[in-house]
Amino acid sequence: MTILKPAFTFLLLLAAASSSNQSATQQLQALRQSIRKSRDAKDWQSNVATARDLKAFMNESPNSLLELSRAEIHAGDMADAIRNVQQFARMGQSTELFESSQEFAALRDQTTFAEIQRAMNANRTSVGLASPAFPLSDSRLLAEDVDYDPLGKQFLVTSIREKKIISAASGSIRDFAKAPDNWSMMAIKVDSKRGLLWATEVALQGLVFAPEPDWGRSAVLSYDLKTGKLLRRIEGPHGTALGDMTLTGDGDVIVSDGEGGGVYRLSKSDALERLDNGDFISPQTPAMHPDGKHIFVPDYLRGIGVLDLATRQVHWLSTEGRFALNGIDGLYLHSSKLIAVQNGTSPERVVEFTLNAALTRIESERIIEKSTPTLGDPTHGVIIGDKFYYIANSGWDIVDDHGNVKPDAQMTVPQVMWVKEDVPGADHAGKP
Repeated sequence: MTILKPAFTFLLLLAAASSSNQSATQQLQALRQSIRKSRDAKDWQSNVATARDLKAFMNESPNSLLELSRAEIHAGDMADAIRNVQQFARMGQSTELFESSQEFAALRDQTTFAEIQRAMNANRTSVGLASPAFPLSDSRLLAEDVDYDPLGKQFLVTSIREKKIISAASGSIRDFAKAPDNWSMMAIKVDSKRGLLWATEVALQGLVFAPEPDWGRSAVLSYDLKTGKLLRRIEGPHGTALGDMTLTGDGDVIVSDGEGGGVYRLSKSDALERLDNGDFISPQTPAMHPDGKHIFVPDYLRGIGVLDLATRQVHWLSTEGRFALNGIDGLYLHSSKLIAVQNGTSPERVVEFTLNAALTRIESERIIEKSTPTLGDPTHGVIIGDKFYYIANSGWDIVDDHGNVKPDAQMTVPQVMWVKEDVPGADHAGKP
C-alpha cells in the first residue's frame, strides 16, 4: 500500500547512512536537512559526500543515483556523474530531467549523452505479456488489493474510494462487505483453510476518504469467508496506515505500516506485535520466505529487505547495479521468483525477479507489463497456480494529493490482468 502513488520526480526524499539510534524515517528527515543545507551553501563537496552516503543507505535506488549525479555535476566530477546516470538507465529507468533541468545541462554536452538517451527511450518501450482477465465494472472503486478464494471460486478486491470489498465470480460482481468504520479498505488476504477473510481499513492521512478526526487510524478486520460477517476488529496503533498484508503458514497475520514504517504480527491475544527495528521507511506488501523464519519486505524507497523474525535484522537484496527494486507496492514469491508490482518506478511496471537457489540474490528479471494502454497505475496481485493476476488501471494516477479527481481527468474501469508463470512442473490448467 502506498498512500499516494507518486510520479517519478527528482525529490530530496532520501535517507542517510544507518544509525543504530535512529529509525530509517528519522535518518531520512535528518539527511533531507543536510542535503538542503549543503545545496543552499553551494558546498558541493559536502553535497557529494552526503549523496554518496545516501546512495549506500538507499541501496542504490534509481532516485539516489540521480541525487548523487546531480551533486557530482555541480562539483565538476562528470566522469562519476555519467557512471551513475548510466547505471540509472541500466536499471530500466527513464526521466525527462536530463533534458529539462538546467542542473543537468553539462551532462547534455557529453559525448555519451546520446547513448544514455537512447537507452532511456528503449526503457519506455511498451511490453505487454499479460492478457485481460476481467474488468471491475465500477470506475469509482480506486481498486487496491486482490486475493482469490478457491472454495468460493471468487476474486475479492478492496476499494479505497467506495470503502468496501467486492466479489468477482462467474462474470458477476457484487458487494461482499462494507468497511465498519467507513474508512478506505486496503489490504486483503484469504485464509481458506480456516474459512476467514482478513482485511484492513485505514483512515488515510490527509485524504478525503475519511473524516479528519479519524486520520491516522487503522484496523485489522476478520470476516467469515462464506457470509461476509465481521468477526473481529483490531485497532492498530495511532498514526499507522496498515495497508498491506500477508499470512504465515499457520495463518498468522503480518501487516505493514506504509506511513510509520513498522511491520507487525497479530498475536493470539489480538495485540499487534512489532517485528522490525525501524529499518523501513515505507514497507509495502510482505511475502513470506519458504523457511517461515524470514519475510521479504519491499520498502517503497529502500528496495527489498529480508527481515529475520528472530533477530529483527534486515538484509537488503542487492540491485546488482542493474535492477530497480524501489517503488514496489505488491510483492509475491512464486518458487524462486519474486513478482513485483512497481508503481513508483519510471516507467511503472509489473516485473518478475528470478532469485538464486538460496533466495539471497537476484539473478535476472523479466518485464511482464510496462508502458501499455492497459497498465495505468497498477497496485497488487495474487498468484493462483501457475498464473499471476494483478490490478491494472487502479485510478491512483488521476487523483490529487487529497484524493480528489484531478481537473479534466476521467476515471475509467480498473482491469484485472493475468499472465502465466513458466515454472517447471507447474499445473498449466486454465484460468479459474
